[in-house]
Amino acid sequence: MKPNMGILDILTKGLLVCLLVALVLLLAQFYVPLFKQNQRYRELNLQLETAIQKEEAAGRRMEREITALQTDPEAIERRAREQLGFGKPDEFIIRFDPPQTNRTGN
Repeated sequence: MKPNMGILDILTKGLLVCLLVALVLLLAQFYVPLFKQNQRYRELNLQLETAIQKEEAAGRRMEREITALQTDPEAIERRAREQLGFGKPDEFIIRFDPPQTNRTGN
């Protein structure tokens, strides 16, 4: 049988429990900001991945357009009509101006 040391034994065990709780809280204080930062980095990574996918899709569209302009005469004609306002002989081209607003600069 173990001899009872009384109040000193109880205080020692209580002190060890308090030190253990303090150590856990101290570690949590250091690691919680790291967890939050990690979450922010994951969200930023997801946003950047989405932006990369959009830019890759735009790049593929441009590659298709370049290929079409290099190989398809109809694509060249369509581009000339849309952007340069060219037309075929004896063809009327009608352009519409954007509507004017009645705003005054204040």
